[in-house]
Amino acid sequence: MILNFNAASVSPNTARDVLPPGWYNVTITASVEKPTKAADGSYLELEMTILDGPQKGRKLWDRLNLQNRNEKAVEIAYGTLSAICHAVGVIQLTDSHQLHGIPLQARVKVRPAEGSYSEANEVSGYKQAEGLVAPTGTAPSWVATPPPAQQAKQPAAVPPWAKGA
Repeated sequence: MILNFNAASVSPNTARDVLPPGWYNVTITASVEKPTKAADGSYLELEMTILDGPQKGRKLWDRLNLQNRNEKAVEIAYGTLSAICHAVGVIQLTDSHQLHGIPLQARVKVRPAEGSYSEANEVSGYKQAEGLVAPTGTAPSWVATPPPAQQAKQPAAVPPWAKGA
């Protein structure tokens, strides 16, 4: 790719430190299914954006191994997906895009540096956001209001690891 780019006209990005551990108000802003490194399964990658506080606008990612030879990894992924669905009130999920734009809280922890990997953030839990709902107008800001009523609970789909049990 040939570029006509003058780096003097754009401030360079700087490295960011890891986020301090704790609960953050977030919204899922993107989701995509990707193949595993071994190409023997796939995972759902979720991109989240922090909605408020000093870290507003920062991004977080989580990966859910929904198709994997390791049944325990799949079981954990479906449990995490269930926690997300309950947190955003989308109980009968047919498409990951149904999770986008709805506030929830994500618990962030710091994974220590190991080997050639530097310390990094990990999402270790989800829960309903208290008092945050998506705006109804065109304004991109988040407002504090009572949480929306959750959708009526539907029978849960049986994840692949639980079939035949």
